[in-house]
Amino acid sequence: MAYFSFTQAILEGRPIDVFNHGQLQRDFTYIDDITEGVVRVLDKPATLDAGVPHRVFNIGNHKPVALLVFIETLEKALGRVAIKNFLPMQPGDVHATYADTRQLQEWVGFTPNTPLQEGIEKFVAWYHSRY
Repeated sequence: MAYFSFTQAILEGRPIDVFNHGQLQRDFTYIDDITEGVVRVLDKPATLDAGVPHRVFNIGNHKPVALLVFIETLEKALGRVAIKNFLPMQPGDVHATYADTRQLQEWVGFTPNTPLQEGIEKFVAWYHSRY
């Protein structure tokens, strides 16, 4: 979601809200990795395990990235500097998030692996082709 909303705001010259003054880490996952994970799971249906015919997998990049690094990488790909509205931590937010993909790897042999810069460059190219 940040990929899209930040890109749109930067290109329109609007500020982006940067919570906890940018001192956050997030697990940014490129959409092709999500798609591949979903397709692989669909291709290998869960068997009945203790009477439960389903499994839940975390599909994410599993490598937290500093929010300011994400923003800098996006700025470079867009060729524009973001107007940053630095704000305090939001109530209920956490300092770092990332996906634990061990079960996905064990089940279908896949772990998302698109590097941040590559994913952002592909996203920006897609964005420019659509908007």
